[in-house]
Amino acid sequence: MKRLSGKPRGFTLIELLVVIAIIAILIALLLPAVQQAREAARRTQCKNNLKQIGLALHNYLDVAGVFPPGWIAVDINGAPSAHEGTSGVGWATMILPYMEHGNVYSQFNANLPLTDSANAAFLRNQIPAYKCPSDPQPEFFFISEEGSGAVITGLPIANYVGCFGTEELDGCENAPGDLPVMADGTCKGNGAFYHNSKVRIADITDGTSSTFLTGERKTVAKLNWFTTWPGMIAEGEEAFQRVCGSADHTPNHAATHFDDFSSNHTGGAQFCLGDGSVRFISENIDRGVYQSLATIQGGEVVGEF
Repeated sequence: MKRLSGKPRGFTLIELLVVIAIIAILIALLLPAVQQAREAARRTQCKNNLKQIGLALHNYLDVAGVFPPGWIAVDINGAPSAHEGTSGVGWATMILPYMEHGNVYSQFNANLPLTDSANAAFLRNQIPAYKCPSDPQPEFFFISEEGSGAVITGLPIANYVGCFGTEELDGCENAPGDLPVMADGTCKGNGAFYHNSKVRIADITDGTSSTFLTGERKTVAKLNWFTTWPGMIAEGEEAFQRVCGSADHTPNHAATHFDDFSSNHTGGAQFCLGDGSVRFISENIDRGVYQSLATIQGGEVVGEF
């Protein structure tokens, strides 16, 4: 039998287009799965960050007998002064030695305000465990003076804030006697972290497994909603909100304020509870239940959440 000879047959244009279409469909199906896998990994890393923070808070508690203050601020005479007080060091700085960042903490001069030149190198540190990998952000932002808009200093960005409670942190700028500012000048929230706070385990009468310690907050650059970890900058714009958060609105609420908890995770945000566990709280949680979780002595009975 005679073998036919001739040039090899190639793809026709239609066949080529079909192959390209099939590849495009496969890629379209694959990309969402890849993105979901990446987000799952980022969410797990975020959870691990909060677990590490929870462990550090309890190690601090074991040594000091209390959880660290939300932020420390006193006037030149040593009296509490929430917004104008010196130092301003926050809870996340206080636990650095228990976060395996003792070398960073050693750069901090506790006898001087955060804005003093002696603490300039300290403010340049980046702490990966204080950042949610799902949150796109720059490394630093500049905080300006309330009213004048003059730049005070640059601060490293973070995503985790201490729970002030259910009160809005704007109230800390009120005159003494206007809640939540007490007559002695202390700005006291009903959560675990507030101005010059010294909360003990015994003070969390609502139960450690149903009380928030810390939670997430996403960055919104266009609104200058940047969170930081070193502490409160005296006279800075929205200074308290940079380190503490309020449960005024449920996570990711459409009417959320800067001091609320939020995240870039779909459906809610992650929180570290008083027992050191980490829970993902749905943005659809009942507001009453959510606010009950934010207080330490509300007396509420919280079931499953």
